Amino acid sequence: MNATPTLGFLLHDVARLLRKRFEQRAKCLGLTRSQWQTLAYLSNNEGIHQGGLAEILEVEPITLVRILDKLAERGLIERRQHPTDRRIWLLYMRDEAHPLLAEMRELGDTTRAEALQGVSVEQREQLFHILSLMKTNLVQACRSPVDENETNDG
Repeated sequence: MNATPTLGFLLHDVARLLRKRFEQRAKCLGLTRSQWQTLAYLSNNEGIHQGGLAEILEVEPITLVRILDKLAERGLIERRQHPTDRRIWLLYMRDEAHPLLAEMRELGDTTRAEALQGVSVEQREQLFHILSLMKTNLVQACRSPVDENETNDG
């Protein structure tokens, strides 16, 4: 077996270590990983319904309901009834969440800076460009079914 990790394993490890380091820093905020991830995604998608946010987070709706309950208990989010469909709840950040989000962003900046030590500005731009292109390629590829006869080339 080749000792050099594949791109997939390396990307996974870097993402895992970024999360781990962020969690070490964010422990003082009193949020679980799932709670801060939910807040981060909700901050960019206010007014979304619970099902839509569950889809973005790639969690089961019932799992998200429990997370949202905890965030609502802390006064960080609120649910508002949809104007025309009483079955749907729309999600919004409360003012109390914004200082916490600012702290989370600061911790994220510090964590990314630590991860990118020794990487030049040009290399960072190139890395961001390549990863963005890979994401675009994969988003498009995921919209198409996989051919059963397709081979796995790594």
